[in-house]
Amino acid sequence: MSNAHFNRGPAYGLSAEVKNKLAQKYDPQRERELRAWIEGTTGRRIGDSFMDGLKDGVILCELINKLQPGSVQKVNEPVQNWHKLENIGNFLRAITRYGVKPHDIFEANDLFENTNHTQVQSTLIALASQAKTKGNNVGLGVKYAEKQQRRFHPEKLREGRNIIGLQMGTNKFASQQGMTAYGTRRHLYDPKLGTDQPLDQATISLQMGTNKGASQAGMTAPGTKRQIFEPALGMEHCDTMTIGLQMGSNKGASQQGMTVYGLPRQVYDPKYCGGPELLGEDGLDGLYNSQ
Repeated sequence: MSNAHFNRGPAYGLSAEVKNKLAQKYDPQRERELRAWIEGTTGRRIGDSFMDGLKDGVILCELINKLQPGSVQKVNEPVQNWHKLENIGNFLRAITRYGVKPHDIFEANDLFENTNHTQVQSTLIALASQAKTKGNNVGLGVKYAEKQQRRFHPEKLREGRNIIGLQMGTNKFASQQGMTAYGTRRHLYDPKLGTDQPLDQATISLQMGTNKGASQAGMTAPGTKRQIFEPALGMEHCDTMTIGLQMGSNKGASQQGMTVYGLPRQVYDPKYCGGPELLGEDGLDGLYNSQ
């Protein structure tokens, strides 16, 4: 089986655009650093083309065996393509056990079919970082932070439940000190008038509002009658239940002559009856009674 069978043809459209973007992220400087590290660790020369020299998987398997002996038990000779794919697969499983994160590992076709060399480079850099973390002398990558696990006594954990950190916000030292209970009266005073501030905690200053001296003094109970008068006619106040015309008037109308609820009221026509004075005390026609 020839290598051309595994090489993909040219990409078009969106696939070509994605491939070009991935190719632009490839760093030649990182390639030179990886080449120096791999050749120095394995003692083997990669060749002019960096990715073509790693495609058979032999150097990759030897690299992980140098970092962690016995990671790959058998390295296949690159006779056929499936030998190469098996070497790459063994390498990927070995670096996973070595500690490289799964999201940092490339797929076998990314290297074998030349689909994503940028991801291959990222995986090798992640392997170098993991090797540096384990104490190997590596000139590239970063050293991962070690896990610092702390254990606290259960009593100390219970005490922490009563503390709210500043990450959750602050009230800028405000408190409810001096607040009265619901329904408790609060006195109003004006500091400009020189009045003494009350001694209790139920007093509220004018900064919180005022009713401008208005009160409910003289207000009658609901349902109590209130006399209506007109100041222009010289009428005097009768009592505290009197209300001025500014609040409305019934224009002299009254309930005088109204009968008790339930009593009948006679209806008559002046054209026929001659007026209500002809009716008797019992409401019947006087002429009829005289007969």
